[in-house]
Parts: sequence; structure tokens; C-alpha cells
Amino acid sequence: MNKKILTTSGFLMAIALLLAVNIISNTTLTSARLDLTDNKLYTLSQGTKNILASLEEPITLRFYLSKKLASGLPAISHYTLRVRELLEEYQRLAGNNINLHIIDPEPFSEAEDSAEGYGIQGVPVDNSNTKFYFGLAATNSTDDEKVIAFFSPNREEFLEYDLTQLIYQLNNTKKTVVGLMSSLPIQADRDSSWMIVDHLSQLFEIRKLKTEIDEDVDVLMLVHPKDLSDDTLYAIDQFVLKGGKAIVFADPYSEAYKPPTDPKNPLAAMQASRNSDLNKLFDAWGIEIVAEKVIGDLRAAKKVQMQKGNSAIVVTYPVWMDLNAKHNFNQSDIITAKLDNMILATPGAIVKKGDVATKIIPLIETSNIAMKIDVKKLGMFSQPEDLARDFKQEGKFTLAARVIGKAKTAFPDNKDSVKEAEINVIVVADTDLLEDKFWVRVQNLFGQRLAMPHAANATFVSNALDNLSGSTDLISVRNRGSSTRPFIKVAQIQQYAEIRFREKEKQLQARLEQAEQKLNSLQSDKQGGNELMLNIQQQQEIERFRQQKIKIRKELRNVQHALQKDIERLETQMMFFNIGLMPILIGFLGLWFGMSSRRRRKN
Repeated sequence: MNKKILTTSGFLMAIALLLAVNIISNTTLTSARLDLTDNKLYTLSQGTKNILASLEEPITLRFYLSKKLASGLPAISHYTLRVRELLEEYQRLAGNNINLHIIDPEPFSEAEDSAEGYGIQGVPVDNSNTKFYFGLAATNSTDDEKVIAFFSPNREEFLEYDLTQLIYQLNNTKKTVVGLMSSLPIQADRDSSWMIVDHLSQLFEIRKLKTEIDEDVDVLMLVHPKDLSDDTLYAIDQFVLKGGKAIVFADPYSEAYKPPTDPKNPLAAMQASRNSDLNKLFDAWGIEIVAEKVIGDLRAAKKVQMQKGNSAIVVTYPVWMDLNAKHNFNQSDIITAKLDNMILATPGAIVKKGDVATKIIPLIETSNIAMKIDVKKLGMFSQPEDLARDFKQEGKFTLAARVIGKAKTAFPDNKDSVKEAEINVIVVADTDLLEDKFWVRVQNLFGQRLAMPHAANATFVSNALDNLSGSTDLISVRNRGSSTRPFIKVAQIQQYAEIRFREKEKQLQARLEQAEQKLNSLQSDKQGGNELMLNIQQQQEIERFRQQKIKIRKELRNVQHALQKDIERLETQMMFFNIGLMPILIGFLGLWFGMSSRRRRKN
């Protein structure tokens, strides 16, 4: 009896002690932090700390949160807590330079009017016109305003970047001027501009250029230069030689480019050249993008769905690449050191050309399982499945690079030109990476376009422009890791399994084509009026080839099914080892410990 009383008392004391520890820690250890996540997602990056330390004047943050409503929304209540704690961490690090006000805009209150005045978006939660507010309004000493209308949980992994960017813009009101010169419809009207322009406009002043470069342009951004006049080429040449920074997106095959159409010759647009043309300047800079060739990478190849006959099939498409930090990015360069992934489409290869003193420093490269592919194999009448089937490994290629060092002018006959100087240029052998479909999903939230990136293409461009203009603090914030942890090993195993089956598939496909050709030949003889000349043996031959065709198609299906089953089996194994094995081991360990304790008590 005494033992039971002691056990019950001990249990109650343990509960009381646990509650006491929680209460004391919540009141006295609010600033304590222990971040055990893989990418330190809950620890502010050094770039954020630098920006907070550089604040020259106080910034006021008004965090509007409907607290009572948040507690009744389980899907979002945890995120509201994370946003609040992160804002408090900003205030703690910045000291008196950040004034944080947490405001509960109750219905029909002055706080609600204030939220509406700043443009904070209230979301109706019932039929009584009650609105849920979850946004931020920030102002500086000169009354400049920046607003996050609503903290969407879909942008949780970008939370620190969004907050730091907002503070950075209020502390640095003069934006870097980026001169954009493009032959693509990248900067159209507000609703049809590419999202890359919206993204960059938050950080820089984007100025559309036609043929001349304004004197106050800090960085020149060339996208798919094509059919430029000598006057424009000369302006670019002298801008770079006089110390101007530039980033050039050139492409041997731009999928985003739409050639002009001719009603009299509709096929002309399909056959028109889609390559960029800056060769005159590239020659002076000592580089070349290999003409008429795109690069395919089997390791990074994306799976794409295409229509074949009456059915949709999924094929490996090596010229569309999902590149990652492990195999493709320069880890020693601040632009690419922390990128997660990028998607490129039909890029080209950058190579050294001529006896020029410039140096090429790769930023993005393929894996060593890559090859050059003729642009004639692309387009409307191409066979995408043939690219993987006919793939031959050629080695590694440079897709984006810094070009630095001493270069001469491409216009030596012009007396007033700068003849030779140090240049600092970034060249990217792809333009399609800027197009929305390759890096972002666009949602409409309360009439505003909301970007949901699934690749770091825009981050790469932002990093490059920041670096060329001399700013690096935002780069480290922008490069924070994703909270998603994909099964990378499973993806690699899938690629290896597919390589094993591809050769068998190729052999069967060749046999199938031969059988179809023979069958079509015999059928054409029959349909050409030679029915009487076809003897019984020829009729049997036709039937034999029909049966052979059916048999080969069955073998081909079996190979494809075997590949899919092998991939599913390997994925299941990996998921078991990653997810199920540890709980099972802990369970067995618990059983062993319990049985051992029971034996010791009996003894």
C-alpha cells in the first residue's frame, strides 16, 4: 500500500515539476534558441543579421493578427506563432532600430480601420462579415511603406527572405538600376509580364531599354540578344569596357522565342532560327556558345508527358534539366553556393574561344553524363523519346559562367572607343530558365498574382544582379534551404534502373519497326491491285508478321512494366529504411528492455 502511495505521489510530483518547468521556461527563457533542423531553418542567416546591424534609422513593424480567430484555425495557428516569434527575434537583434507592435484588429475597431488603411487583406471566416487579419505593415522615418498583405502558409520557407527584403528596402530606398534589353516578351503589361520581372522589381529598378543604355544604369541585363544593330552592339561593348556590369542570357535554341509569322508561308516560323546572336562581342570577350547545339544531361533529365497516337506517355527528356547543388553548382561562388535546384531548358555550352586574356569561371555545369544534341532534333516534328534512346555520354559542359579579365573592344576602328579594359560579365547559355513554366506556379490571391517557386531560377538571377551591383547580404537570406526533403537516393536509383532497361527497349523498338515496315510493304502490294498474285505463302507471311508485331509489342510492354515495378520496389525499400525501420528498432528495443527488467525483478 505504501509503495502505491509513493508511486502515485511521485507521478503527481513529476507532472507538477513538468508544468513548473514549462511555465518558468516560457517566461524566463524566451530568447533561448536550439535549432536542430538540417538547414537551420529557424536560425536567422548571417545576411539578415548584417542587414539588421546596418540599420541607420528606426523601422516600425505593425503586425496585424486576429488572435482569437487564429486559435480556431488549426491549419494556420501554428504558422501565426512562428511569424510572431520570428518578428520578435528581429526586434531582439536590431534593438531600438526596430519597433514591433502586435495589433489585434477586432471587428469594427480602430485597429481594423488601420489594417485596412495599410492594405492588410482581411479574409472572411464566416457569414457575419468577420475577417481574419494576418499581415504586416512596415514604415521608416520618412514614411515609406512596405506591406505583406497576408502571410500565406504556402510561402513559409521564404518567410525570412520576405521579412528581410522588406526591411532592406526600407533601409535602402535608392534601388540599383537594372537596364533590361530583350527580344522576348519578358516585360509586357502588368498582368502578362513574366514573374521574373515582378520578382526583380521588388529589389531593383527595372528599366526597359531599346537601343541605347542610360548613363545611370548600374547593371545591364541582356535577354536573347538578336538582330541588334552595330550602334547597339557598340553601346554594349563600351558600357562593359568602361566598368559597367552585365549579365547576358543567350541561347542556341530559345523555346520562349516566337519567330514572326508569314501568312503566305506558315511553315517559315517553324523553321526559323531560334538562336541568340552576340557573337561579335563574345569574340572580343574570348567566349563562344556552341552554335546549333543544345546540351542534354541524362542524370538531370526531367520526365515529360507527351502525346503519342491516342495515348499519353512519359519520356525522359535530357534537354530539360533539373539541376541540383550536389552535381551542378559552383559551391565556392556566392551566387550559386546555396542554391537548391534550377530548371534549364535546351541550354547551350559556353567554351573558350581565341587568344584572349579573359578567364571563364563556371557557375553552373552539367554532370559528366551529358552530350551535345543538334537543334534539328528539336521542334514540332521531333521525337523526344529518341533523345534518351540515342544518348551517348560526352562529358561535362559549362552552362553559366563568369567572364572576367582584360578584353579588347569589338570596334577597334572607332577612334573614340575604349580599346581595352578589365571586364566583369556573367553569361548564361539559356533564356528559357526565365519563363514562368520552368520555375514558378502562379496563384491569384485576392486579385494579386502570388508566385510559388518550385526552382531557384529567380534566386540565381537576383543573386547575380546583387553580386554585380555590390550587394551580398540578401543573397545568403535568399539561399536558405527548403524544408522539403525529397528522396534523392530513390531518384538516382530510378535513373540507374532506367539505364539498364533502355538498351533492351531500344532493341525491341528496332525489331518492331522492321516488322511494321515489312508488314506495310506486303500490305501495300495487296492494296496495289496485286491480290491475285499473292499466293497462300504470302498471305501466311502477312499473318506471321502480324503475330510477330503483336509479340514484340507485348515484350516491349513487359520491359516497361518491369522497369516501373523495379522503380516502385526500390522506392518502397528506401521509404521503409527512411521511415519505418527506426520505429521498429525502437519497438524491439523497448520490448527487450521490458523483458530484461522483468527477468531482473524475478531474479
